[in-house]
Amino acid sequence: MVSILGMGIYLSCEEPKKLPVLGNPEIISSEIDGKIAFDTVPHQVADFNLLNQDSVWINNDSMAHSIYVADFFFTSCPTICPVMKKQLLRVYDQYIDDPKVKILSHTIDPVYDNVSVLSEYSKSLGVSSDKWMFLTGDQEVIYQLGEKSYMVTAGSDSDAPGGFIHSGAFLLVDRNRRIRGVYDGTMKEQVDLLIKDINTLLNEEFTK
Repeated sequence: MVSILGMGIYLSCEEPKKLPVLGNPEIISSEIDGKIAFDTVPHQVADFNLLNQDSVWINNDSMAHSIYVADFFFTSCPTICPVMKKQLLRVYDQYIDDPKVKILSHTIDPVYDNVSVLSEYSKSLGVSSDKWMFLTGDQEVIYQLGEKSYMVTAGSDSDAPGGFIHSGAFLLVDRNRRIRGVYDGTMKEQVDLLIKDINTLLNEEFTK
């Protein structure tokens, strides 16, 4: 018979949950003592440098001390963007007092969504630019960032509502620029899971 105390000791020794590292890892080779060795480098978000709604440059260094949720949108989106932003507001409100959690929303219509437009959009949501950054910049750079780094659809499409097509995904990124989770930003249940996983990642990244 196992006592409750014994079970508690056993459970306390279990390894804390860790989220997977997603993406396509790179296999690199090197020569060591005349022998070829192979190593696996996890997929990472590429370097970027984009302007936020306050005309401040945001890059990987800006995120070095935070984990963040990334998504792609455009302010004139007539379909899923309003739903996604409503769900992201839940994340914003949940971590409003925690500087270790940020949100990066990348516009896929930077020609229209300039800094001024993004500033007004941010104000309409009532959010702080220190916590939730709306990013704009070169269109092709943003498209490449979406498709190559975050591995989501992001681009122009004349047949799509509003003239652009993008994923409804929210992506959870750690301090090492690795993607640790992907969630459907239009579904409350998926965002509930995102919030749970943010707590797990906070524990992993900031608890020693």
